[in-house]
Amino acid sequence: MAFKITEDCISCAACESECPNAAISEGDDRFVIDPDKCTECVGFFDTQQCSAVCPVDAPVSDPDHVETKEQLLAKFRKLNPGKEPK
Repeated sequence: MAFKITEDCISCAACESECPNAAISEGDDRFVIDPDKCTECVGFFDTQQCSAVCPVDAPVSDPDHVETKEQLLAKFRKLNPGKEPK
């Protein structure tokens, strides 16, 4: 499932540069994650990088965008043609 950023976000931008799919951008009140680009870092890392660097644990699983690992890998391949998942 894609991640989302909660209202706990302090807009520090730590997560933005860590996202391998460039799914994170600055929103009006806080940073936001584009669910069409979020693969939970599947294909790149074993853990979600946005969560790992966030000082206030604002990135969380988004129950409105539930996906299997296979779906996340398919999204990885679509977003990164020619790149092999790790």
